[in-house]
Amino acid sequence: MMSLARERIAEIVNALPDDSSYDEILRELAFDRMIERGLADVETGRTVSHEEVKKQVRSWGE
Repeated sequence: MMSLARERIAEIVNALPDDSSYDEILRELAFDRMIERGLADVETGRTVSHEEVKKQVRSWGE
């Protein structure tokens, strides 16, 4: 039985056009992983509010 990671990778690769380049495949896999990590962060409360981000961005100009 394939692991869940291998299954997800196969799904992503198989959904891409046959002429996809190596770099395009890697970008798609990385993008999917970033989405998974972001959703996990939301589930565990590891987020920053919009207001906090605005404060941080404002401080860059100081």
